[in-house]
Amino acid sequence: MAQPKNLKKLTRTRMDRTGESYTTARKAILAAKPNRPASAEDAAAAAAAAQEAELPEYPAPQNVLQYDAGLWHRVLTQAGVTHPISGEPLSEALLAGLAGGIGFMAFTFVYEEMTTATVVTRAHPEPYTANLLARCGATISERTTGSARLAADYLDVGLDAGRAVVVRASVAALPWIDGDAVEESDSIDLVVVGEHEDDLLIDDGSGSLTPISPADLAFARSKRKKDKHWQAWVPESTGPDTITLVNNVREAITQTTARLLGTSELEGIPAHFAKNFGVLGMSNWAEKLRDTTTAKGWTRIFAEPVRLSSGLSQVLGFLTDTRFGGVGALRGQYADFLTEAAKLPGLEALGAHAADYAHLAQDWIVFTDLIDPDIDPEQRSGHFAVLADQLEIIAAAETRAATALAATVATLGAPRE
Repeated sequence: MAQPKNLKKLTRTRMDRTGESYTTARKAILAAKPNRPASAEDAAAAAAAAQEAELPEYPAPQNVLQYDAGLWHRVLTQAGVTHPISGEPLSEALLAGLAGGIGFMAFTFVYEEMTTATVVTRAHPEPYTANLLARCGATISERTTGSARLAADYLDVGLDAGRAVVVRASVAALPWIDGDAVEESDSIDLVVVGEHEDDLLIDDGSGSLTPISPADLAFARSKRKKDKHWQAWVPESTGPDTITLVNNVREAITQTTARLLGTSELEGIPAHFAKNFGVLGMSNWAEKLRDTTTAKGWTRIFAEPVRLSSGLSQVLGFLTDTRFGGVGALRGQYADFLTEAAKLPGLEALGAHAADYAHLAQDWIVFTDLIDPDIDPEQRSGHFAVLADQLEIIAAAETRAATALAATVATLGAPRE
């Protein structure tokens, strides 16, 4: 059953006439349309709309540890996608592990007026969301376009099917963000849950839905260059079969351990930057923390009080925020992923490694708690040395954990068919 192009206008006209809700009015209009040939996309959207009454309500964020994995947990849950064995929604921990789970990167850049410090503890530099969508086993409808009009039409298809739609926007272009406080290139994925009067309702992980005008959202989406007006939604509730999920878990773990141990090349990263990633990156950071004499040592680059306080605040923010890090550097979540993955047939041995990452989570929490943005600048070298001590403990434990996990995966034999 194809949908009329002016569905929204017809729906709102019926709402005014009957007093029905938007959802009820839309269903009535769709049900009254005669069957006629439709494109595959329209047919999928119409089929989803017909199933709308059976969809669970869009879930609120609860105890989110990683922003994007939590976002897609909610979107897939609303679409009715479930685990092939348990029949429950795909958990945030499972989705995070499939996306690549954990990693490490540390960079500092010295500018004329400030020094920035970036620390990432989730999987990086591989495309986190792209990996999650490719490995979760759900049917995903993705679109990009240079046309704002087409982008609005594509968004309507998903919303009219009763599904939440994920869009990618420039952070700086969002109306509630101070554009001068963020990098122009920073992006964020948001969920368009539905409409309220003339606004769209956005799930931005805050726990409550944020209204935004279609024009403001279109502008924020248009500021993306590489993936302009990108969107994705779940047109059907079909989830992964067991064999696919088993193979994808193994693939994800292999990628994660290789990245941490430096045994695989990093896509898109120049060779001379590789020392900032994985366990090698942790050791390299510890060396810079201890360095009190050279221009690259932290004692020198953070000599000014403002740079020192700002730099340590940035590090603390990255380690505690859910976008690129999280509590315990997301190692506790990775332990949960391994525990859940071990319930899949043939992957039982993975469960033995969960404790290593649970312990690592505690090590990272200790490191995070040690960071003091208010440290006396005269005491910064000693403070950096304390951080380096803990970071070296972490690097050694990360090496042991990733090496053992990689060895276990290697013993599992060839992927199943």
